[in-house]
Amino acid sequence: MDTTYNLNGGYKPTLKRFADLGGPDFFPTPRWATYALIDNESFKGDIWEPACGDGSMSVVLEDTGRPVASSDLYDRGYGERGVDFLSPNRRASNIVTNPPYNAAEGFVRSGLSSVDQKFALLLRLAFLEGANRQRTIFSESPPSRVWVFSERITFYPAGAERKGSGTTAYAWFVWDKDAPSGTELRWLEPGYKARYSD
Repeated sequence: MDTTYNLNGGYKPTLKRFADLGGPDFFPTPRWATYALIDNESFKGDIWEPACGDGSMSVVLEDTGRPVASSDLYDRGYGERGVDFLSPNRRASNIVTNPPYNAAEGFVRSGLSSVDQKFALLLRLAFLEGANRQRTIFSESPPSRVWVFSERITFYPAGAERKGSGTTAYAWFVWDKDAPSGTELRWLEPGYKARYSD
């Protein structure tokens, strides 16, 4: 089986980032991408990061001053391991994460049923496309805001040499229980990469 295929629709990402079917491979979120979210969205109450990996996103989320709970299905050296977000047994005021490629649609469904205020997912901008997602997600529960990155995010496997740049457009998709219906499309100002790069 070709494990680079996305399980939810046949999308094949570049070989730099692939579906994490077996658990050992993951691509930490650059800290600047998380700062772009927390600089533009405020959070009240606790935050749950349910695909925390090595804690790259969780550490930045702590800068909000909110309590942050971190978990992951696999043991990646940070947070509570063995927690399957697709079968959650907890709730949170806010949920913020970068989901695995092969589980993005499942993360949307699970997150919407487990959050009390805001749910933010870092996804490919192309997630907006697709007849199936239009029927199963966007017609029923469209995001409140989509924050499009003006700068490209490059995801590197843990421990890889950092060179080159990404070719995929990303956005933060935010579902806000307190927002009016409808979806706002917004753009993140350039400069986050230079300001917050590791």
